[in-house]
Amino acid sequence: MIRSFVRGSGSALPANLVTNAQLADQVDTSDEWIVERTGIKQRYIADEGETTSTLATQAAQKALADAGVDAKDIDLIVLATATPDNTFPATATKVQHALGCNGCIAFDVAAVCSGFLYALATADSMLRSGMAKRALVIGAETFSRILDWEDRTTCVLFGDGAGAILIEAEETDDPAAGVISTKLHADGAQHDLLYVDGGPSTTQTVGHLRMKGREVFRHAVVNLAEVLGEVVENAGVSIEQIDWVVPHQANKRILDATARKLGIDPEKVIVTVDQHANTSAASVPLAFDVARKDGRIKSGDMVMFEAMGGGFTWGASLVQM
Repeated sequence: MIRSFVRGSGSALPANLVTNAQLADQVDTSDEWIVERTGIKQRYIADEGETTSTLATQAAQKALADAGVDAKDIDLIVLATATPDNTFPATATKVQHALGCNGCIAFDVAAVCSGFLYALATADSMLRSGMAKRALVIGAETFSRILDWEDRTTCVLFGDGAGAILIEAEETDDPAAGVISTKLHADGAQHDLLYVDGGPSTTQTVGHLRMKGREVFRHAVVNLAEVLGEVVENAGVSIEQIDWVVPHQANKRILDATARKLGIDPEKVIVTVDQHANTSAASVPLAFDVARKDGRIKSGDMVMFEAMGGGFTWGASLVQM
């Protein structure tokens, strides 16, 4: 069988680090309030000249270097983002050109915070079908550009950044190798709980993020626990066999509640929300790269990715390194 194997990873953050204390000088909030409710201590905010495509390109370059692969050998780029550089063309094509691999397949995926999971599933399917051999799967966001900086309930939650992985198709007889199992879901009935109040077809504006946090929290814990269970059952493994969970970094309380619901050891959960805040589609690959580079995630480890975002969309993917 053909399976997709992770060969490298990379990440990128803007230069501008903003602490809770600095944010409290601009918004009616405090470090204590933010940490208690979210676990966030700081975030990175893109300056002028830093865009979703520039951050995505940096992360992709690091993933290529980590894998020891030349950009010209990439057949596919799938970029997950809710904050593209332009309405069109796809931001992935700007990354493609910046990397120097013109001619390969390149497109964006829009599933907000679940975007990286949707992008990974798409790229994995294309590799398994033989349409491509090597793919860059990227999550990149500049969410600071769509925040209402007068809304203290939302503007403190998000940051900017990018993460990327390089996956390669390879034949194997091992059913528990590479990308093993992925499950994706969506529920458009929950649109009004987390959305942006603008768009080309409706208001002809970019708009601002709007969220009903308490309702999102409740749905997140239930949906994420259920989809992780689905993936584990489909893969034929137990929760105890999972070495690491790399979740969407939305809120430390959501991470803790989901782990408790599933009986997962909190020490197995990769947490970067305190350092990066919620970087939407970038959060899973960004956290994954951090944990790989600091030596926690090693070759042979069983890793579960999971995320939920606006739409609602949610999903999980089990991968053996």
